[in-house]
Amino acid sequence: MRFRDHMELSLSNLWKVKLRTLLTTAGVVVGIGAFTAMISFGLGMQKNVAEAFRSLDLLNTVIVFPPGGGPGARPDGRDPAAGGESGAGRERGEPAGQAAAVLDDRALEAIAALPGVETAYPDVSFPALVRLNGREEFRLVQVLPARIAGSKAVRIRTGRPYASDEAAEIIVDGFFLRGVGVKDPASILGARLELVSVSFDPSLLAPAGIVSFLQGGALPLNRETYAFTVVGVSESGAFGPEGVLKELMIPPGAAGKIKSLPFRSIWDVFRLQEGRAGYSALNVRLSSPADAESVKTRIRDMGFSTFALADQFAQIRRGFLFLDMVLAAIGMIAVFVAALGIINTMIMSILERTREIGIMKAVGAGDGDVRSVFVFEASVIGFLGGLFGYGLGWAVSRAINRVVNYFLARQGVPAIDYFAFPWWLFLGALAFAVAVSLAAGLYPARRAARVDPVQALRHD
Repeated sequence: MRFRDHMELSLSNLWKVKLRTLLTTAGVVVGIGAFTAMISFGLGMQKNVAEAFRSLDLLNTVIVFPPGGGPGARPDGRDPAAGGESGAGRERGEPAGQAAAVLDDRALEAIAALPGVETAYPDVSFPALVRLNGREEFRLVQVLPARIAGSKAVRIRTGRPYASDEAAEIIVDGFFLRGVGVKDPASILGARLELVSVSFDPSLLAPAGIVSFLQGGALPLNRETYAFTVVGVSESGAFGPEGVLKELMIPPGAAGKIKSLPFRSIWDVFRLQEGRAGYSALNVRLSSPADAESVKTRIRDMGFSTFALADQFAQIRRGFLFLDMVLAAIGMIAVFVAALGIINTMIMSILERTREIGIMKAVGAGDGDVRSVFVFEASVIGFLGGLFGYGLGWAVSRAINRVVNYFLARQGVPAIDYFAFPWWLFLGALAFAVAVSLAAGLYPARRAARVDPVQALRHD
């Protein structure tokens, strides 16, 4: 039999039992729709994370820590898994007791001069009391060079970056504005914002001041107030190496005029106690992600620890691989139920058409011809189910995406696509539906091919 004959016969047989065919196909539609929606959700989340890394140039970033510092290290600079010696020291082959390298301005200049390094700047932040529109909030302020504030690393939602490193201007984050009750970011541009910092007062360290403090007097601290003009509102704040969100950004020149405490965390207290001056971390921006390994190697040879966000991105992608597998497994449950429906439909069709199968064999049809008829019927159900199933998955995903974005928009979160539908997903869903249908139809087709024509002709 020709392909056209198989198709005409299959469509004719399916049309005779329209309701059963419709219900069986509907099962495949629901199964493929669920499978497609699950896969597209995993792809969408992975796409959003990848675009965020690329749009913020995070793949071009390497964070440099003092020896033994960085994520997972103890405040004393030792690797918790090493039993004493820091990870950086082991990589350098540094003998025990050797003085650790200092992450100071000299080290900053040396790192900035490395091949493949576009720019390097210290991670400097300090706590401050922020006054805006009559409200006070305690926040962590990030010191960010003007060239970085004007780059893709900071998404300016409204306004502009500050003009220079010396300008008394500030960029605030949308999360901060919601915290102080500002609903329209544009309305805050040009407003006066005050930062209140705390610094040591040497005069209170005199004997009289110490006696007063021991008797319950004030701490030897001063409060200083500095005024800034809000020039920009960013979509997302700057994240430091510790993963802490900095919701306000000011230039280094203006930050240099602010008197503040010499530490902001328990790490800095340990470093000061041990006489380890310098920065807690440096942010290094690369010319290309391809330079990451060579730059990290050179920095480690200098005695410092490194953390590349590109490595973190690779770990995230591996995590998404497991997520895709879990989502696919959930979708496969619905596909498996649809396959059982196909098997049931095909077996019922064989029982009802036993006499027809006997006539086909009596007029010269072989086992292969009978088998192919039922295989084609199963493939037609799979093709239609895959086609409309993909459409169902797309429609449901679009509806869910609109509903989620509607509620998140009311909280000031920008709308994004949580589902992704690349062209290969359509072809894959169609091919998968046909393959599952063919697999489900193999047993009924083989059973039909084994029917005895003599007994079939006697069948009522």
